[in-house]
Amino acid sequence: MTAVAPLTLAYSPCPNDTYIFAALTNGLLDGAPAVRVHFADIEELNNDALRGAFELTKVSYGAIPWLMDRYRILRAGGALGRGCGPLVVTRPGFAPDLASLRGAHFAIPGERTTAFMLLQLALGTRPRATQMRFDRIIPAIAAGAIDAGLIIHESRFTYANAGLVAVADLGEWWERATGHPIPLGAILARNDLPRDRAAELRRAIERSLAFARENEAQIMPFVREHAFEMSDAVMRAHIDLYVNAYSTDIGDDGIAAVHELFGRAREAGILPEATEPAFV
Repeated sequence: MTAVAPLTLAYSPCPNDTYIFAALTNGLLDGAPAVRVHFADIEELNNDALRGAFELTKVSYGAIPWLMDRYRILRAGGALGRGCGPLVVTRPGFAPDLASLRGAHFAIPGERTTAFMLLQLALGTRPRATQMRFDRIIPAIAAGAIDAGLIIHESRFTYANAGLVAVADLGEWWERATGHPIPLGAILARNDLPRDRAAELRRAIERSLAFARENEAQIMPFVREHAFEMSDAVMRAHIDLYVNAYSTDIGDDGIAAVHELFGRAREAGILPEATEPAFV
């Protein structure tokens, strides 16, 4: 019998992703498909998805409107919630609020990140922006090389250590404006995978997350291995914030939030055409 090749799975080394996928990645689930994992920063994953590089991949919701011809969204494994949105930070005294930064030069973690889509919606315009890897944004602002930055991931827990201040929480802005949770990232299954296969993979992700919650001592070394120089406290806070009930199933309210995000982005001219998200 010919061996079945492992599925390609791409996600970030951030603690929320490694926590969710630890059991699946390391073959700890009976009967689950084997996977071959690729780790990358979120904007690299967004760009890889544009060419359909991986069968399963994490991406930003901000990138998904350009990906629906290649992928379906899985209901499990994503990042969505309340109180977990991106922050706009700057040096003390530079600007009192977001409106004061309309003419500022921003560092952003990617053109197709949800964070940048939210920034454009909140500002009401597309700001002058330079793309940087998310972990280089805080040092660039602190050094005075850039006016303000859009921070995501664990940077929301560490920016104050660099002497920076937050002038806007775009998650709070979104929740006040819409009443919805903020859709940050999702796991996609490539369209050449049959729909029943995609559903099987969704269930495997659900099982992987359940395993992590029930067997943390077994999976945390894998999470720690990929957390770079992050402290244990920041790593734990990251997991607690971004891994929640929506990670198991996005739910009807999560899907409504995605429709709201895409609708507002279309009205603002950020998205060029109508896109309807397809979930499995």
